[in-house]
Amino acid sequence: MSLRHQKSGFGALEIIVGAAIISISLFSLMAVSRLSLEMVFQSANRVKAGFLIEEGLEAVRTLRDGGWSAKIAPLSADTVYYLDFDGLNWQPTFTNVYIDGIFERSFIIEDVYRDTNDDIAAFGFLDPGTKKVSVSVAWKERLGTTTKSISIYLTNLFGS
Repeated sequence: MSLRHQKSGFGALEIIVGAAIISISLFSLMAVSRLSLEMVFQSANRVKAGFLIEEGLEAVRTLRDGGWSAKIAPLSADTVYYLDFDGLNWQPTFTNVYIDGIFERSFIIEDVYRDTNDDIAAFGFLDPGTKKVSVSVAWKERLGTTTKSISIYLTNLFGS
């Protein structure tokens, strides 16, 4: 009669392999979670930036509505301005005002020229009643600075 010994239980090698598989799985799960949270945060910043750009455009329109010759015409072309809200009114300023400690919003006003057909052109006759306004929002992300911007043509709508 032969007696066979059957081994039951786990050996050291199986325990090490099992622990390695569990560790790799947990590490992967944490990495995916971290990446997902980072993407959500970046997405939230992009949405905020979109709202800040729209608010900036509305602020410049409010300046225009307050009087073209008093609020828009004196602004130098191709100069970076920032927007400051004093509680009642928007004011252009040369001092950067960080929003939420993250976002930097600026705007630039450019002169607009028209050709003999009265179309907007790169050169021609200066149109004093139209300005090109570009509003930009920049913020720092993990891999560098992200900037979003939009441009519109602003006209002396009220002839002021």
